[in-house]
Amino acid sequence: MKKNILLITLFLFAGSLFSQEKWEPLFNGKNLKGWQKLNGKAEYKIVDGAIVGISRMDTPNTFLATQKDYGDFILEFDFKVDDGLNSGVQFRSQSLKEYQNGRVHGYQFEIDPSARAWTGGIYDEARRGWLYPMTKNIPAQKAFKSNEWNKVRIEAVGNSIRTWVNGIACANIWDNATLSGFIALQVHSIGNKDLVGKTVSWKNIQICTTDVEKYKTPSTNDAPEINSIVNTISPLEAKDGWKLLWDGKTTEGWRGARLSAFPDKGWSITDGVLKVHKSGGAESSNGGDIVTIKKYKNFMLKVDFKITKGANSGIKYFVDSEMNKGEGSAIGCEFQILDDENHPDAKLGVKGNRTLGSLYDLIPSDRSENFNFDKNGFNTALVIVRGNKVEHWLNGVKIVEYERNTQMFNALVAYSKYKNWPDFGNLAEGNILLQDHGDEVFFKNIKIKELK
Repeated sequence: MKKNILLITLFLFAGSLFSQEKWEPLFNGKNLKGWQKLNGKAEYKIVDGAIVGISRMDTPNTFLATQKDYGDFILEFDFKVDDGLNSGVQFRSQSLKEYQNGRVHGYQFEIDPSARAWTGGIYDEARRGWLYPMTKNIPAQKAFKSNEWNKVRIEAVGNSIRTWVNGIACANIWDNATLSGFIALQVHSIGNKDLVGKTVSWKNIQICTTDVEKYKTPSTNDAPEINSIVNTISPLEAKDGWKLLWDGKTTEGWRGARLSAFPDKGWSITDGVLKVHKSGGAESSNGGDIVTIKKYKNFMLKVDFKITKGANSGIKYFVDSEMNKGEGSAIGCEFQILDDENHPDAKLGVKGNRTLGSLYDLIPSDRSENFNFDKNGFNTALVIVRGNKVEHWLNGVKIVEYERNTQMFNALVAYSKYKNWPDFGNLAEGNILLQDHGDEVFFKNIKIKELK
């Protein structure tokens, strides 16, 4: 019996060893064989079995890069950084003569000891900027340990890229900009002489490139996923019930608010972006509003939008396209899209209820310290409807909350421009609308999740 137990124990132990990742060291602990310095002039040296990067003035970002490229992998390393010094680890990155004369670009695991606490986020160096700022996963901002060694895991498998710091899930993106490239240790440029000589150190750098699909961490929502591939639904989004409301290529599923087909002017599709053309600033005087063919009741609606200077537009829901057959826009609840700084409508209405993100002409958006808007880039509007309860979100921040079919809501309507429209905002279901207000506005990543 004892012999059998021993054999079973040995078998289980051997099986456990066999099932573990097959690691390859990227750093031998003695020298920088297999690595090369790119772009800057910061120094790297070996101290007690670790690679130490030392900051210096008058040099751009410096990178110590592997001479080998890696595609799908699991990467682990330990790092420690001095306070005040920003750093990072590049992966699936490149240095090409035809791209900014060899400037290193690609994905970067962020090392950020500052109060901002974005360690573990994903930055696209010298290309698109932040893909996953840690405002997307606030609880994980506590994972980093100041003035201590921190353990990192990065899994890059196909389009899925995820990061962990000290065992805590930090970033999670779905992206396909670059599927292979080198790994590099960054010493960030500095503009403050007080930071000269600050250090960032790495050790225990190892990579697994064999059977990574087998060894990757099971998908969870510990770190909310950001899909960075335009007009697509990731497997995790699909599992969660999300669907494209616009396919990014055709007009399928949409029509003019007063038409049976999509408008033949005033709107265009270019490189996965839907654009409403500038035509003088009047409501629905050119191509006109467009609406979904299908009507929706309970849902989560996401729309990425970008405005031009002085632009006005909107995202409407609970729209009855038969209600207004005259001039102007179709009638429905509106997530206001507006350049508050340069459009006069921002100063009209009551207490700011026509400003960006507001329930137009009814409830102003909350402009607390968390409100954020990129006037030059794309922003994400989110509308959540659960029965009569509705929320407006902008770039991950809730800015409006209200309840329809109540005495308070009906009172607001009675003092608004919608007072003469019967049962405004109280419909059981309706179309979703993108507004033509005569200004150039761009839309993409239009997605919906129907709720029970």
